[in-house]
Amino acid sequence: MRRFETGSSGMTLPELLVAVLVLGLMATVGLGGVGRSLARTRVEAAARQLAVDLEQARSNAEAAGTPCALELTPQGWSQDPASPLPPCRVDAASLQQQVQVNHNLAGPLRIASNGLLLDGGTVVVAAAGSDLQRCLVVSLPLGVVRSGRTQAPPGAKPRSSDCVVDPSL
Repeated sequence: MRRFETGSSGMTLPELLVAVLVLGLMATVGLGGVGRSLARTRVEAAARQLAVDLEQARSNAEAAGTPCALELTPQGWSQDPASPLPPCRVDAASLQQQVQVNHNLAGPLRIASNGLLLDGGTVVVAAAGSDLQRCLVVSLPLGVVRSGRTQAPPGAKPRSSDCVVDPSL
């Protein structure tokens, strides 16, 4: 019968190296998941912010009884559009720099004095580090009529037919 010595303590160098390697791999996998989750959250928040800001602009135009216009820039809705109409009053928050906004809007969105839209198109929001792309279909005359995921490849020209309703919304 063989007895184990109880006097030895600690780890050998190969055991220590294997433990450090395993911990490093676990940290790398964990940080990658956090980055994807953060990018996904940015996309979700930016898409919601764009929809809320557009609805606020429509409501403000209707309440004031005056037409106005908004232009979509990489930072969000601009209150200084290249339009003869006055800018819409909206508390538009700037989008985070980490999201990309792609759209097929012809120019500024014009909003009539009764809150109805005179222009439309599709907006796609994406972020590096996530394959999620949210889309908003801005339709005449009611505004955002559909939001969901786009089925188009990243960087493709946005089309309303690529925007499908996401069951998780």
